[in-house]
This record gives sequence, C-alpha cells and structure tokens, in this order.
Amino acid sequence: MFRDGVLKPTQMTTQNLSMAVSETFWKMVKETVEQQADAFKATRFNLETEWKNTHPRIRELDRDELFEKCKGEILDELINLSQVTAKEWEEALQKRLWEKAGSFIIENVYLPAAQARDTGTFNTTVDIKLRQWADIQLPKKCVEIGWDTLHEQFGVLLEQSKKHEDYDELFDPLKAAVVQMTRNKHQWEGKAEDSLRVIQINTLEDRLVHDKEQWDKAVKFMEETMKRQLEQTEKELETMKGLGVISQWLKWSRRSEDHVRVLSVKNELEKFLSSDPEHKAHLAADELTTVRRKLLHQNVEVDGELIRETWYHIYRRHFYKRAVQQAADCKKGFYYYQRGFQDTELNCNAVVLFWRLQRMLHVTSNALRQQVVNNEARRLERIIKEVLDELGEDKLVLQNLFTGRRVILAEELKKVRQIQDKLEEFIQALNQEK
Repeated sequence: MFRDGVLKPTQMTTQNLSMAVSETFWKMVKETVEQQADAFKATRFNLETEWKNTHPRIRELDRDELFEKCKGEILDELINLSQVTAKEWEEALQKRLWEKAGSFIIENVYLPAAQARDTGTFNTTVDIKLRQWADIQLPKKCVEIGWDTLHEQFGVLLEQSKKHEDYDELFDPLKAAVVQMTRNKHQWEGKAEDSLRVIQINTLEDRLVHDKEQWDKAVKFMEETMKRQLEQTEKELETMKGLGVISQWLKWSRRSEDHVRVLSVKNELEKFLSSDPEHKAHLAADELTTVRRKLLHQNVEVDGELIRETWYHIYRRHFYKRAVQQAADCKKGFYYYQRGFQDTELNCNAVVLFWRLQRMLHVTSNALRQQVVNNEARRLERIIKEVLDELGEDKLVLQNLFTGRRVILAEELKKVRQIQDKLEEFIQALNQEK
C-alpha cells in the first residue's frame, strides 16, 4: 500500500500521528476559547451596564477593597478620639457618675442620716456610710463608668461619621462588629481601681468647705438634685393616683378603681405628715393599722403593701420639698458654718455632704480622664487594630458583613474581568504559537 501510494509518508509513524492529533486539538481549543471570550465579553458588558445604571457615582469595590476603606475610616475616628478635650471628658464622666450614684447616695446615705435629730449623729452616719461606699462599691462603679464612657464616646464618633455626604451604609455591619468585639476584649487596667479608692476616700473624709464660692456651688448642686428628685417623685405619684379633675375633663377620661384607692391612701398619709413634719421614713405597724381602719370607715379596702408603696412616694416628696427649702435657707449660711452654727437654728449639714460629694465627683472624673487619655485610649486603639486584622483574614465573616446586590455585582465584575483577561492572554499566546 505504501509502494502503490495509498498511504503517504505524512500519515505514517507515531510522530506524525501525535502531530496530527495536536494540531486538531489546538484548533478545537482555539475555536472554543474564542467563543468563551465572546461570552464573557457579553457578560462583562451586561454587568458594567447594570453598574452604570444603578451606581453611577460609586467606585466598584469588592469585599476586600470595601474592608480596607472601612478600616481606614475606623482608624481615622480613633484619631478624632484623641481630639476630645479634657473638659468634655470630665463633664461626661462626672455626669454619668452622678446618674449612676446619685439615687444610691440619696436613698442609702442622705435620707437615713437625715433621720438624726442632732448634727453629731448625722455626721457619724454619713461618715460611716460614705466610707463603706468608697471602700467597696464606688471604685468598681467608677471603673465601669470610665469603660462605658470611653466606648460610648467612640460610638458617638462613629455615629457622627454617618452624617458625612460620602458615607457608605455598607460599612454599618462591619463597624458594629468591630465595636462589639472590642467591647468583649477591652479590660480596664487592674491597678486603676486601687488608685481611685485612695483618692476618693481621702476626698470624702474632708469636711472643711474652703470658701464662699465652694459653699454656693454645693448649695446649687444640692438644690438642683433635690428638685430633680422631687419632679421625678411627682410624676410617679401622678401615675399611681391617676389624672386630676381638670386633666380628666380635658382628656375625657376617669380614674380607675386602683387610682381611687391610691388617692384615698395618699390623702390619709398626708395627714400624718402635716401633723408630724419630722416623721421618720418608715411607717410603724400601729400607724399602718390606723390608716387601714380609717379607710375602711370610708368603704375603701386596701392592703398593707399598697399603703407602704404609697407612703414611700409621699414621704420622699415631703423629704425633697424640705431639702429644697433647706438648700434655699443655707444660701447665705457660710458665715454661720464658719462659726460652727453657733447662736442659730440653721442646719446646713446636708450642704456639707453635697460639697463632699461634689468634690469627689470632680476628683474622680479628673483621675478617670487621665486614665482614659494616658492608658485606656491607647489600649482601645491596639485592640481595635487586632480586631480589624482578625476580621480581614476571615473571608467568610467578610462575606456575611458585606452583603447586597451592589457587593455581589462588584465581586462578579472583578471575577469576569479577571477571567476575560486570562482568556485574551491565552488567545494571544495561541496565535503566536506556530
């Protein structure tokens, strides 16, 4: 067959066979690759058109690029944290500290001490209770407040960044995750509590008001605090006894049976205080029985629990009103205070108590501010960077944090472009191959 010319030399031998197969294979590959390149080109055009129509003014960013941009914004806000002034720190710390401690002091220190009939007993009670408070609860609570204030301030800065015109809402989940993880990791320095305890005990033990200006500030502090407490108690009483007659007409409503019972109890208890303004904070058993009997004569049946609950608010309203009046009487009492209140019935021991508390608030807020600025803000920054590094390395977490059609579109565009670029490089190499 070879001599007769049926088989040609190019059709013989293994080498010729492999060359023929190779040519046929690469011809098929080239045709298929060009088809795939055309398909990806069409897909890319469709995706780019969708992006231009839906997000015309936004740069195409995939998850990694979005993370890096958000990371930069968070670190920029940390720089702004260092720009918060000392005054702003101390005011925020002092306000929060009194919000947390004010009710405790009034209920557990001032009110029990005020039951005393003489100055010595009042001061002794105050000294013992303040020392117990400052020795155990106060330093721990202050560290918690410092921690809360620092993280709250950082959260405020992140919230303020949302007001910028170019702010991207896609960053919200990541920032929330960073804030939560940072809160879980950040621990206040262990020695801070001990140093605060020493400062606070020394401050609270000082009972010597130095000048008239400090006396006036203490009087104002006491007056404002008692007025706030009085206002709050009035609202709670209003809720318990229901609307007044005029309000009932205006709002076209009436008191419930519970409101009527509370109102009857309130009227009877107010008679106790009007007859005995110096009454103690607690009702005696016989007084409780007397109130119930009087109300039964009025066909109003109540239990002891309701009487005690109503008395709690009635007495505190009475107590706060007297405290406000006492603060007003003591506005010009610094001269008598210097003389030890001799030759006068003026009682301003409560003003001295509030002066001690005011000084403690000032000293504590100053010490906490130094701890925040010098130590904790830097520790917070380091922890946030660690958290960001952890999140950046976890692709699954980033996929859950950055969601939505915009992110998916940007990811698809990136993949399609990469594949198309590789295909074009492959086609170019095939064309150059002989």
